[in-house]
Amino acid sequence: MVSRPVTQYDRPPNQPQQPRRSRGGRRAKKLFIILGILVLVLVGADFGLAAIAEHTVSQKAREQLKLPDDPSVTIHGFPFSTQAIGGDYGHISVQASGVKFENKLRDVAISAELRDVTAPLSDLINGNTNAIKIGTLEGQIKIKGSDIARIDPLTQIKDFRIDKASEQMVKSGEETKPDETTTTPDKSTTQSSAGVKISGNLNFGGNKFELTCYAMIEIDGTKIHITPERVELGNDAVPNIVGKAVSKLLVGSLKTTVDTGTLPFQVKPTSVKVEEGGVTLTGEAKGVTFAGVKGTGETTGR
Repeated sequence: MVSRPVTQYDRPPNQPQQPRRSRGGRRAKKLFIILGILVLVLVGADFGLAAIAEHTVSQKAREQLKLPDDPSVTIHGFPFSTQAIGGDYGHISVQASGVKFENKLRDVAISAELRDVTAPLSDLINGNTNAIKIGTLEGQIKIKGSDIARIDPLTQIKDFRIDKASEQMVKSGEETKPDETTTTPDKSTTQSSAGVKISGNLNFGGNKFELTCYAMIEIDGTKIHITPERVELGNDAVPNIVGKAVSKLLVGSLKTTVDTGTLPFQVKPTSVKVEEGGVTLTGEAKGVTFAGVKGTGETTGR
């Protein structure tokens, strides 16, 4: 076999040299992956610890407020761990719906906004919520119109509806003009009294009429008084049959009082707000603790 000399045509073309990955780049990538996993683990642990604390507060709130079910509890702020270590929490929310009261209120929504809360983590995890101190607490209950309709003598009104009304509309039947709003404040927002419009159907004198009643709601301790001021009664044939005598009779017959009891954590209502479909009562307290809290709802068992 005869060999021949190697020419330039027989040599493989020069291949471009692949850049080598530096050891520093690989280490940095591994470090980022490890840090990412660590962050995920810490975040997961933080949420898990918060969930345990929220569940503990929820159970204790149910027991001490005598609620049929555990209320919803949210500990605001992230991360939870930094708050837990210091034992100081900026904001905790407690909410429950469908609460039954000892009177005829059967579908009440209650809520409490707890701010500047002090609670050692060990006590919180072990369920010792009596040591929890609350700097400021805003308690609130929302009463639906369907519940108010169960209170005598409002049971006479069928298809009961409730809505807000200005005090001027209640008193005189006229709304405040825009240029008068600065001198005549509207108390239909969040004051100790508010205007309300009640409407529905009423059987009167053997006939069915459409009723519109304008009244004032006023807070009196743990009670709210509903005092009618004006009544309109009519139908398609007769727009309004109410004369002075009939109006006086109806106004007196529809006056009623609703006993709401104290708000969550023994907070007394100080302001009332009428909204479409219901009434909201709000109150505030400072320096409140879980210890000695009286029940709000009606315990039905589980």
